[in-house]
Amino acid sequence: MGTDNQTWLSEFILLGVSGDRGTQLFLFVLFLIMYLMIVLGNILIVILIRLDTRLHTPMYFFLTNLNLVDVSYATSIVPQMLAHFLKEEKTIPYVSCAAQLFFSLGLGGIEFLLLAVMAYDRYVAVCDPLRYSAIMHTGLCARLVAACWASGSLNSLMQTAVTFQLPMCTNNVIDHISCETLALVRLACVDTSSNEVAIMASSIVLLMTPFLLVLLSYIKIISTILKIQSTEGRKKAFQTCASHLTVVSLCYGMTIFTYIQPHSSPNILQEKMISLFYALLIPMLNPLIYSVRNKEVKGAWQKLLGQFYELKSKLPFS
Repeated sequence: MGTDNQTWLSEFILLGVSGDRGTQLFLFVLFLIMYLMIVLGNILIVILIRLDTRLHTPMYFFLTNLNLVDVSYATSIVPQMLAHFLKEEKTIPYVSCAAQLFFSLGLGGIEFLLLAVMAYDRYVAVCDPLRYSAIMHTGLCARLVAACWASGSLNSLMQTAVTFQLPMCTNNVIDHISCETLALVRLACVDTSSNEVAIMASSIVLLMTPFLLVLLSYIKIISTILKIQSTEGRKKAFQTCASHLTVVSLCYGMTIFTYIQPHSSPNILQEKMISLFYALLIPMLNPLIYSVRNKEVKGAWQKLLGQFYELKSKLPFS
């Protein structure tokens, strides 16, 4: 390839979900409401965990990090998308595109690693409850979370560097809702087989390894639960894992199918819908799942609301 065709791009154009103006305005209102729910729901869960000492346990320490990751992940994608709904020129600067890719990849990887750590926490709680406090001590929890953040960030840095070193010539139109790895790789005017190998290797490490750890943890958990004699005991043991198992099912479902097969013929619309699913639905549903399906969180909400109404009733103007 001649060097005349290689150009330093100062910006990219994101095609987004739809080019129809009416559809864009509708999606702006819908996605704005969903984004506000994401921020409010996840931050409220974090505040609740901080305020209620009964929730100062390893499980809720990991959940706090998961909530923060969800808010951050949505923020790395949704505000840019909302701004583009209102603009004629849907451009994003080169540096901003690289930053968006780095943060979205990093936070996505951190989420999957945290889910694996939470599965291990549930494994210890169900399979070795008498030694739970000794095993899941504060130091170990902090190191596990730090390892998740470091591993996700390093993987993202590698993938971002590999992607943006590709010569993209004069083609700067990204047919996606955000700066996403596969969409950017398609812009390259050179052979991208090495990049696809890197994406495959990263997907195996950051998706399949945590997935296998989650799978092994739940095989042991289910095996232990089935050995419990009483129905009430089995029900209680399962309830400790129900919220996490629901979130794991949602998160791992389509991601492995989408990103583990970079050689398959791309379905652009499908990729956009899956990206929206992970940028909006997952972060919005996680707080609801942990509130509705978790007795401890529901009890904490009831206690907090009770204290609020009690305080309100004591005010002179109430």
